[in-house]
Amino acid sequence: MRVVLQRVSEASVTVEGEKISEIGNGFLILLGIESADDQSDIDWLVRKIINMRIFDDKDGKMNLSLQDKNGEALVVSQFTLHASTKKGNRPSFIKAARPELSEPLYESFCESFSRELGRQVGRGSFGAMMNVALINDGPVTIKMDSRARE
Repeated sequence: MRVVLQRVSEASVTVEGEKISEIGNGFLILLGIESADDQSDIDWLVRKIINMRIFDDKDGKMNLSLQDKNGEALVVSQFTLHASTKKGNRPSFIKAARPELSEPLYESFCESFSRELGRQVGRGSFGAMMNVALINDGPVTIKMDSRARE
């Protein structure tokens, strides 16, 4: 699983002109799922993201987690995180999981994240064309890959 984690002051998802989800201060999580991913990838990423200390403390140092800040989260499925650009100019998405595998893993990720955080997370609309709006706070953007955890 690949994640682009963005610390935001606000973020939202709009589908067909209707805002379906929005958050204030917290994380926008773009989640890419590949064919080899399973629950262990979810468990590792959820723990890592929730405990990631990238919010400023009273001294202006990145020392606080999402839970410390009582922040919100918005999770958007994004298969394009698995784009291969090695050959030619048209990306290949061969490593991205097919919807029949990735949708249940996306739902499981959201449920696990909500459970660990102790409140519901916002969600995109799986498989839909979405407009994602955000105000990146910092800016702080971190990429993570569960295949690179060891």
